[in-house]
Amino acid sequence: MTEIKNPKIYDLEERTARFAEKCRDYVIKLPKTQANTEYGKQLIRSSGSQASNYIEANESLGKKDFKLRIRICRKETKESCLWLRLSQVIEKSDLREERQDLLKEAGELRNIFTAILNKAI
Repeated sequence: MTEIKNPKIYDLEERTARFAEKCRDYVIKLPKTQANTEYGKQLIRSSGSQASNYIEANESLGKKDFKLRIRICRKETKESCLWLRLSQVIEKSDLREERQDLLKEAGELRNIFTAILNKAI
């Protein structure tokens, strides 16, 4: 018999990884300018960092280590917002909508990390 997963259970490790993947895919589609090259590199790093630090938080050595990793997740997610904001997209481009969706997801992740920190204190 196949086990059906509860659709209400949400895997934050998967969500952070998908955010990093979507940021990578967004960067690939950006117009090739010097600014986008630099901002894109930073976006890929910061979005990947929030995902990897969340995995590390779940494997933390204690409460202090857990809180440090979650703070890093929040910081890197905020940084991703900056690189998304600074990226240059073409007028009337689908990239504008994609950027807005990524900014919305980053805001939600930031709020989740803040809530986790507030409960961990």
